[in-house]
Amino acid sequence: MEGAGYRDNDVLLHWAPVEEAGDSTQILFSKKDSSGGDSCASEEEPTFDPGYEPDWAVISTVRPQPRHSEPTRGAEPSCPQGSWAFSVSLGELKSIRRSKPGLSWAYLVLVTQAGGSLPALHFHRGGTRALLRVLSRYLLLASSPQDSRLYLVFPHDSSALSNSFHHLQLFDQDSSNVVSRFLQDPYSTTFSSFSRVTNFFRGALQPQPEGAASDLPPPPDDEPEPGFEVISCVELGPRPTVERGPPVTEEEWARHVGPEGRLQQVPELKNRIFSGGLSPGLRREAWKFLLGYLSWEGTAEEHKAHVRKKTDEYFRMKLQWKSVSPEQERRNSLLHGYRSLIERDVSRTDRTNKFYEGPENPGLGLLNDILLTYCMYHFDLGYVQGMSDLLSPILYVIQNEVDAFWCFCGFMELVQGNFEESQETMKRQLGRLLLLLRVLDPQLCDFLDSQDSGSLCFCFRWLLIWFKREFPFPDVLRLWEVLWTGLPGPNLHLLVACAILDMERDTLMLSGFGSNEILKHINELTMKLSVEDVLAEALHRQLTACPELPHNVQEILGLAPPTEPHSPSPTASPLPLSPTRVPPTPPPPTDTAQQPDSSLEILPEEEDDGADS
Repeated sequence: MEGAGYRDNDVLLHWAPVEEAGDSTQILFSKKDSSGGDSCASEEEPTFDPGYEPDWAVISTVRPQPRHSEPTRGAEPSCPQGSWAFSVSLGELKSIRRSKPGLSWAYLVLVTQAGGSLPALHFHRGGTRALLRVLSRYLLLASSPQDSRLYLVFPHDSSALSNSFHHLQLFDQDSSNVVSRFLQDPYSTTFSSFSRVTNFFRGALQPQPEGAASDLPPPPDDEPEPGFEVISCVELGPRPTVERGPPVTEEEWARHVGPEGRLQQVPELKNRIFSGGLSPGLRREAWKFLLGYLSWEGTAEEHKAHVRKKTDEYFRMKLQWKSVSPEQERRNSLLHGYRSLIERDVSRTDRTNKFYEGPENPGLGLLNDILLTYCMYHFDLGYVQGMSDLLSPILYVIQNEVDAFWCFCGFMELVQGNFEESQETMKRQLGRLLLLLRVLDPQLCDFLDSQDSGSLCFCFRWLLIWFKREFPFPDVLRLWEVLWTGLPGPNLHLLVACAILDMERDTLMLSGFGSNEILKHINELTMKLSVEDVLAEALHRQLTACPELPHNVQEILGLAPPTEPHSPSPTASPLPLSPTRVPPTPPPPTDTAQQPDSSLEILPEEEDDGADS
């Protein structure tokens, strides 16, 4: 790195990697002579940029055949040292973000005035403190009062010097309210106010022109930074063509029923459901098996006994809330809140579907009763917005209150983590989605990063309710029954999301969309997609055919056993969005209360960095 190069009275920062012992995964950085002439364009594609919010980043260099792309504004093309090298004028910098503590490596992300991010500067053997010290000779680095990892960049002659640090505020009252609403209710905010949240994230990093801090806080001492798994570049083979089969008919299903009503050749039957779905007349029976209400191995008599038992259990739970008097409910704020929220959501769930049309439709009453009974069944989770979207197709197909309830419970066993208050499951899924997309289409990931959309938050609704609002109602029924087979492996719904993004790739990248336009375009896909065009199975085959598929991608696809939680490898889980070290024992209750409780981590206050600062 060179911090004192000049061009037209402008100070340049030049960053050049040096490979150690020919091993491209061991990347170090050193100073080089700036007198070696002008920079020249690299023929390699730009490397992955985690963006200015690395809590949501997945560090990876997996990419297929490189495609040419425009260099980041504010940075000059690099020399043949490789795509990691770049030069940037210090006058083009807007902010610098340090890595989060506990990440097992340290890096800095430079954000330009144009809003783009330069390739992350990774420090495997310390050095972030030294670089910040050099930069402070030429710039004023003002630490954000809201985020100790964020430095705002000002020139030495900035008029902001005349103002006190007190005036440098990144959040106003209205923006805080938007974020608060998202933390408390990510589902409804995603539907109604996400564009405002997106605007807030962009505006939150804009320094107020009247205030800045004049001193750079001393960073903590450097620490040895352990290595991390760098996903080496792999070549994906051609994407195969997949021919879908016809739906499973009632006659074909009947051929799998044995003399006692026990289903035979179940793996073959599941494969047929995966490849072609079910005929509409068969769904009412088959969904009970797919959702675990009835056992694939049970006989007809065992199924009847099981239904009798579950019917009695259901009505006993339903009686619990039905017997609560209005006087009791006035003193039970939790039940009253559930009832109000359910009534509001049910009144607007699939009202264009004939099964739920009209003000006095009995289907609405069944939706209401089943969801309230679920609150009695699962006290800890209760009711969360979005559950009515998951129940509606089930009740439409099953058309029986008790059977629909238990099928809904089976579905919730698969997705209940989506609705937990901590939102850790949603963050983990978005992280896995980002990793899969990075392998399949790094160019698209780079584009989304450059438009402040690399977190893939616009996919939140897709994963939350399994694309319920993205496809027409009949397509949702077919998509869900295919996903419920569990074939060809776990997390196929993430590849469905990748397939949708692949379909919209050219529209997003060639239209020059910014973050708001990307969000608007994704929301406008509602009911315009066809499940026949979503090639998730083709993506799965393309990935599994790659002999050099990284281990953490194999874990996501179920091709490799997950790493033990106590393993020192930072990829013990498939790269969650906010990487943390897994403690050897569960933390005490006082510590768990301090964990983030939302799907977005909004500029948290943190202790000193542990890996490097």
